[in-house]
Amino acid sequence: MKNAIFIILFLVSLKSLGQNQFEVFFDFNKDFPNEKSILEFNEWFAQNKNLEVTKMMGYCDSVDTKNYNIKLAERRINSVQLLLQKSGVKVNDNLERIAYGKDFKQSKIQAENRKVTIFYNEIKSQKPVVSPLTEKILNSKVGETVALPNIYFFNNSARIVPKSEPTLLELLCILEENPKLKIEIQGHICCQKVFDVNDVSLSRARAIYTYLLRNKIDRKRMTFKGYGTSRPVHPIPEKSAQEEDENRRVEVMILEK
Repeated sequence: MKNAIFIILFLVSLKSLGQNQFEVFFDFNKDFPNEKSILEFNEWFAQNKNLEVTKMMGYCDSVDTKNYNIKLAERRINSVQLLLQKSGVKVNDNLERIAYGKDFKQSKIQAENRKVTIFYNEIKSQKPVVSPLTEKILNSKVGETVALPNIYFFNNSARIVPKSEPTLLELLCILEENPKLKIEIQGHICCQKVFDVNDVSLSRARAIYTYLLRNKIDRKRMTFKGYGTSRPVHPIPEKSAQEEDENRRVEVMILEK
């Protein structure tokens, strides 16, 4: 059985020769890339925007059962694929996905085994890939606001949910590539008829500000404010969960370009 696995891996390696590769790493038993890998992904994407991902291979360390690790490897591939799509990376329609779990030649350093390997080809194109959020921000005039899609927080707190990372990365990338851009980060909440009892909207705007500051965006380029329920998209009380979601948001206002 081990020999068969080795032969399969060897054939896969031969097939992959000539392709570019990038590795994304995960913490123990996690299916979303760790913070260090997220930052490295951001730098990689900033330098390699004209590319197409053709294959992804997911791996786990030697802990737990074979079936559990294969499922975890599949979830890791799903997570990276979502990250690629949210960042505007082209993914081939016939993307090859292979989850190995722990059935591969393991490194003695367990952290090196918890990964997804991305295989990609460079695309020769004069037209750069621009995501919808990037396009909206770059096309907005001074004074206009743009809602940040897919920004989520834990209930009644300013703790950012990990699945918000793709949007945060994209905003970071936009600011890095447009050094004259200055923004106001605006927090909004839903449901409360009172303005904002616990200043949740301010705390959430500050959380985005802190993330960007921690990733070396100059504080002089950013401000943050909480508007509570003073600027709802829909009248309060909202009539549906969708209306609540649309009121509960974070926006950026263009201050200078």
